[in-house]
Amino acid sequence: MGTSTSLLFSFLFLLSLSLSSSFELQTLVLNSLSRSATLQPDRTWTETHTRTETQTQEETDLSGSDPESVTFHLEHLDALAPHLSPEELFSLRLKRDAVRAESLAARALGEFATETMTFRRYKVPNVALGCGHDNEGLFVGAAGLLGLGRGKLSFPAQTGDRFGWKFSYCLVDRIASSKPSSVVFGGSGVPRTAVYTPLISNPKLDTFYYVELVGISVGGTRVPGITGELFKIDRTGNGGVIVDSGTSVTRLTRPAYVALRDAFRVGAAGLKSAPGFSLFDTCFDLSGKTEVRVPTVVMHFNGGDVSLPASNYMIPVDTSGRFCFAFAGTTSGLSIIGNIQQQGFRVVFDMARRRVGFAPRACA
Repeated sequence: MGTSTSLLFSFLFLLSLSLSSSFELQTLVLNSLSRSATLQPDRTWTETHTRTETQTQEETDLSGSDPESVTFHLEHLDALAPHLSPEELFSLRLKRDAVRAESLAARALGEFATETMTFRRYKVPNVALGCGHDNEGLFVGAAGLLGLGRGKLSFPAQTGDRFGWKFSYCLVDRIASSKPSSVVFGGSGVPRTAVYTPLISNPKLDTFYYVELVGISVGGTRVPGITGELFKIDRTGNGGVIVDSGTSVTRLTRPAYVALRDAFRVGAAGLKSAPGFSLFDTCFDLSGKTEVRVPTVVMHFNGGDVSLPASNYMIPVDTSGRFCFAFAGTTSGLSIIGNIQQQGFRVVFDMARRRVGFAPRACA
């Protein structure tokens, strides 16, 4: 996008603000990056579950026809944390994130078989698994990956009959929260407060959860230039918007990102600016402060609006009080709603009704 177009968007947004009655702000409580690692391996993969009167055997077999609900608590661990500073570790996460966003394909060199997966007491039979011979790249040292995608070989797809074709997760803020994240398979993870948007199909890429983003508001005003047309899927399967827990930062097609960024800069003009960091080009020096007021950000989907907490888009990137606007642009055409923007929401994937839901403050 050229400078003149960017200035036009800024002018239009300022005009919109002048015509509106007020500019919406919300409080951001500042939590900087910790100077030391905070790993809690004793909480990793802790399981909670509700047993019925008929569940008396030591290990519950989920091969029956009745849907069950199973909850797993998750803890984020960084194997490199003891050796890197918080700034280096965060920068490494963003570099890994960039590689993922570019959709680089890994070599499929290994074994493919069906096995019984056991989660503590719960056994799930006949799950298709792949075992690689040469595993490199993003997940060095990981024991494995639980695929949650939309494809036929994902865990939710293979176990859909057992769990009612529903699952959800809640990702907590790794910096500010002492609670673990969780994933729930089954109907008990579907809160009534969720805002739903229909799933969109892309025959060219059927493993992603596509949704229809139709606009974004900053400070209570729709950002000019951000419309649903920017996120359409073309005939070749390019474009669109997906919800992805494996990508950290939300990536928007470049014209949409520039319009959003410029609108936020206008609304945050009272904050002291700071140099950019990694892929972030809009940062602020908030050192010495305990809280600040920042413009609200609302994502408008077909079917409902999702209002983001301030901590989901203003995040610390170092230990000196530098915070950055946690969105980025992409030229790939595919826009991605990442896990930083999903923090604190229970994100529901209801394949039975072909929809995705966002429930704020539903992580308990």
